[in-house]
Amino acid sequence: MSARSDATAGARAIAPILLGIIPFSIITGVAAVNAGIPPLEAIGMSLVIYAGAAQLAAIELIGQTAPVVIIVLTAVIINLRYIMYSASLAPHFRRFNMPTKWLSAYVLTEQAYAISITEFQATAPSERSRKWFYLGGAVLSWVVWQVGTIVGVVLGGNVPAGLSFEFAVPLTFMALLFSVLDDWPTEVVAVVAGGTGVCFAPLPYNLGLIAAAVIGIVTGVVIDLRRGSFPMIERTPASDGGESNRDETS
Repeated sequence: MSARSDATAGARAIAPILLGIIPFSIITGVAAVNAGIPPLEAIGMSLVIYAGAAQLAAIELIGQTAPVVIIVLTAVIINLRYIMYSASLAPHFRRFNMPTKWLSAYVLTEQAYAISITEFQATAPSERSRKWFYLGGAVLSWVVWQVGTIVGVVLGGNVPAGLSFEFAVPLTFMALLFSVLDDWPTEVVAVVAGGTGVCFAPLPYNLGLIAAAVIGIVTGVVIDLRRGSFPMIERTPASDGGESNRDETS
């Protein structure tokens, strides 16, 4: 296949998930303006951070005039999950040049990770370009997110009260969550983190979310240590030494 067809395949794979991303991005733009963030700064925030959950949490804390330390700490902890995504994708991306790796890291999302790791485990590098499949989906997701955020910023507080998009946010993350609950350690981490989040929800400045993330991560690490392995960073057969040079030349 050509680079164009592989990128198109990635875009097609992620397209159904984008139906949940559109209202999510609009909500983020609206929330930023309603929190008192100037429109240009709200758009710039989306371009720089590009992380929906972290953006929404930071916007909410900005609206509450929370300390800067709390805002930054919350965003960092929420985004720690990208370390695991990156570790899982790294064996497939090791032949990429540095600019491609930086671009790939910038556009990494749960959605891009989910479609890519599924495709990479099902196909050999000679069948599908890792680079173009990933970028085809990830860049399309980035474009949709930025356009949706701009629409939300323009709408601001003009969205009718009866037209609620908030339901799309948890549904999007639930769809991604249930797709990866394929073994007991993951299920235990999900239950522990979710239960912690509910129990600590009354804490101010979204500290309950930080607690849930930290305790969930610690739980996962403890389980992996007791099992003597880290499944998230195991190398797949497709990424061994016989890997095709296709991504280097395409």
